[in-house]
Amino acid sequence: MSVLAPVLPPGYRSRAATADDVGAIHALVAGCERAVYGRVQADAGAVAAVFARPGLVPSSDTVLVHDRCGRLAAWAWVDRRSEVHVHPDHRGCGVGAALLGWAEERALQADSEGIVQTVPDDDAGAVALLRSRGYTPLVTAWLLEFAMPDEPRVPKAPSGITVRPLRTGDEPATHVLVQDAFDEWQERRQSYAEWAKHVVDRPTFAPALSPLAFHGGQLVGAALSLDLPETDEGYIEQVAVRHDYRGRGVARLLLRHAFRAFHRAGRRSCTLWTHSDTGALDLYLRVGMTVRHSSTVFHKDLRT
Repeated sequence: MSVLAPVLPPGYRSRAATADDVGAIHALVAGCERAVYGRVQADAGAVAAVFARPGLVPSSDTVLVHDRCGRLAAWAWVDRRSEVHVHPDHRGCGVGAALLGWAEERALQADSEGIVQTVPDDDAGAVALLRSRGYTPLVTAWLLEFAMPDEPRVPKAPSGITVRPLRTGDEPATHVLVQDAFDEWQERRQSYAEWAKHVVDRPTFAPALSPLAFHGGQLVGAALSLDLPETDEGYIEQVAVRHDYRGRGVARLLLRHAFRAFHRAGRRSCTLWTHSDTGALDLYLRVGMTVRHSSTVFHKDLRT
């Protein structure tokens, strides 16, 4: 099977990405985030985790685009989902449209029935491009924040529940808890290796800021945090509560423990992402979080 290459505007060239490119890709993504959000949200670990996606083959499923001076202008990957990032200096040149077309063709080549792209709602150009190519909204995602000018109060734990930070050796049980909790909405269960690459094996993972909830020695909840280097905020990557312990205040307790831990570490706000499939937005709003940004997950059926 031949490797597809995007049909780029004059002056641009492409090649596949490798794990050695993570640093340069992160710098590109950071530039895109500054342009849209005014601050950096992703870390290099988030980029590295893309290369750990099972089924993704970097030589055929990733593309780097350089300009005529050799500067990285864009990057894209596709593996059921897809992401396209174009540096602000190269928007409006046709690079994004070329990479979107490449992602669709690669997905078709891999026998995918559809493709998914996520774009910030504030990025009007990207939203217009997707809609013009037949993409329709699928899911809404929200970045929520919790302001902490004062140390957050931690409520009394529900009867029988104890909370402590994650310790070495807790990771396998935490993986199972998260996968079980997310089964109702995630596209597939992640293996331990894939999940760890996205969370506990990231250099920015902060076990001391990641509270776990137990009942009778059994793990029933987790709030897993990252200590991101390019922001003055705390960030919670995943929140999960065992199904039979929901509605008891466990999630609220874990969030408040994480907020307090970040406050004591010098942070004065904390953020996390959620989306409409999780049904968790109301929980976060009741805890006192507010919506800072929203994004839309768009889908395109490639069979039509």
